[in-house]
Parts: sequence; C-alpha cells; structure tokens
Amino acid sequence: MVSVNTAYSATSYANLAATAIANSAKTTSATTPAPAGTSESAATSVTLSDAAKAALQVKDLATVLGEARQKLTASLTGAGRTSPLQGGKLALDMTGLDARELFAIANSSDDSFTADEKTASGLEMQRRFDAAMAGPAAIADVTGSYAGLYQAAADYLDKMGPEERADAKTVAARAALTEAGKQLATDPKTLPDVKDDPIALYLALAEAGETTAPRDITDVAGDVRSTLDKKYADAVAGGKAPTFNKNTKVGTYIDLSTFDSRSLSAMVLNSGSQFSPEEVGAANTAMRAKSGAALLAGFQSAAKSSDPTAFSQNIISIYSSMSAEERQAAGWSDSFYQAAVDSYATTTKLTQMFADAGADTTSFMSWMGK
Repeated sequence: MVSVNTAYSATSYANLAATAIANSAKTTSATTPAPAGTSESAATSVTLSDAAKAALQVKDLATVLGEARQKLTASLTGAGRTSPLQGGKLALDMTGLDARELFAIANSSDDSFTADEKTASGLEMQRRFDAAMAGPAAIADVTGSYAGLYQAAADYLDKMGPEERADAKTVAARAALTEAGKQLATDPKTLPDVKDDPIALYLALAEAGETTAPRDITDVAGDVRSTLDKKYADAVAGGKAPTFNKNTKVGTYIDLSTFDSRSLSAMVLNSGSQFSPEEVGAANTAMRAKSGAALLAGFQSAAKSSDPTAFSQNIISIYSSMSAEERQAAGWSDSFYQAAVDSYATTTKLTQMFADAGADTTSFMSWMGK
C-alpha cells in the first residue's frame, strides 16, 4: 500500500460527465417530452453511453468529504473520543468509512479534518490492504507461486476509487504489478524484481512482523457494547423489547449477522467480560453461520475450478485472513489449517503422479469425481 497526499479538484467529475456524454455512442436513450403547446418533433433525445451514466452517478469530491466528516464525527461521538488515535495507533472503528472516503480524508488539503484523523485514515487504508493480502500471501507461501498474490494486489488496486487510482504512487504501483505479472508468467516461483512493487514491500513488512495489526479485541468489545446498548435503547423507545429471536412477533429482532467477524469474536470470547450469556450465545450462532458460509463459498468456488487443490487453497486463504480471535471464536484450530496444507500437498503429489503415469489433469479431475 502507498501513502498519498494529493488533493483533487471537486470539479473533475463534472468535467468527466460532460466529456462522457459528448462522446456517448450506445443506444440507451432518455427522451425529454416537449413542453405543452409544441409539436412532438421538438422533443429532445439524448443518448447516454454506459460510461456517461456511470460518470453521472459518481459523487463529487466535496460530497464525499462532507459525508465522510459526518460519519467520522458520529463514530467519534459514539465512542466518546476526540481523536481516532491513541499512542499512535488506531483506537476507533473506521470500518464504516469506504475506501474513497478514507482516501479523501487522508488527502484533505483543508482544515475539515485533524492531523490525527488524516493519519488514522492512512493507517486504516494500510490495514485493509494488509488484511486483503494475508490470504493470498499464505497461499503463495504454501504453493511457492507468487502469481495469485500479485493478481490479488492488482485486483485490489483496480477496485480503488477514482482519485486513488489516479494518484501518482498508485499509478506507479499498478504499473509495477503489471510488469511483475509478465515476469511471473515465465517464472511464477521467483519473486519479481521491479521498482515500486507494493507486494515486495508488504512481504518485507510481514516478515519483520510490521504489517498493520487489527485493533485490540478489548477495544472492539467496547465498541460492540455501545452499539448493542444503542440498539436496545432504540427498541425500547419504539415500544418493543429487544430480542435475538428472529421469529419474534412482538419484539425487535437484534440481527447480529450484520456485525463483522471481529466484532462477533469479541462477543463470543466475552472480551472484557462485557456480555451476557445470551449475547455470547447469539454471537456464537452468528459467528458459526459466517464461518460456515465462508467454507461453503470456498467449496463452491473450488467446484468450478479445474485445479484439484483449489478447496485446500481457499481454506488456507480464509484461515490466514482471520485474526487469532476470529479463528478461536469460529473454532478454527491450527490443526484445521495444517489439514488444509497437508491436503494441498497430497493432492499436488497425486496430480503429479497421475501426470507421470501419462494421464492429463482433466483425467485426474474426472477420477476425483469433479
């Protein structure tokens, strides 16, 4: 991930929309009815391309900054904090801010955001990149191939907001990934040697134990406690008792499935002894549901793959993307991870033996019943 400090003009999207409309070429049209008293032939037909329609839907930067300010203020107020940092580390849950909002805060050129808020946004951006790379990096460590890791990084950068993609450092990083991809196409098991490579930096930081760590689980628990208490208060204010019973007819259902895995983990582990047995039980049910859904998605994805090791790799990726607390709450032990690694090694060996015997991968997949 790269640190950035470029400010962007709030008028750039208006210009983009105007240009896209002027160059529109596709057939979707919007017809403006003629005013009363005029002939129908006076109606104006405007044809919008997909790019033009997308441009018109993009929020201008001023709107993004305004919404980000409101969200950040609400988060700070809810947490009873004046700064998102404590001891130079993140002390505020910033998951409610999307990637574009974080970038806008970190690169704000006015005094709408404090220095601490800008620093915290940069740390959250880095944390998200590190978290996204953890799974692919674990697969690379097991398989010896860096191709998937570099592709994951390229996909991550491609999904950034328009301002961040246009930033000079991001442009350089994306170009480095493209060049790295060319090197990996001929030698996937040798770490590429390119300038501005964000993965080389990530791997060096990971090896040194300096990637961005998640927030302390006790702090997360405090946020969850506040969120739950507010949900309870809102339910009571509405005249209904809060309940974890999804089929309630008289109460207000508190849906924990909307909580992220780390928040649920804080509840399951009862960090800080802040949760009742009923809350812990409801969180455990929600956490197991998320865990099961992740495994099912990994299995379904593997079923569509021609790689017989795909499911093992998916498990390795999911496991490595989780924090220690999430694994504990979900019941994912070290032996579970090791089983996935062993399965990968065994299947790889069988595939090679099958190939050495004169069969191809397709035959092996058929033999495996896929």
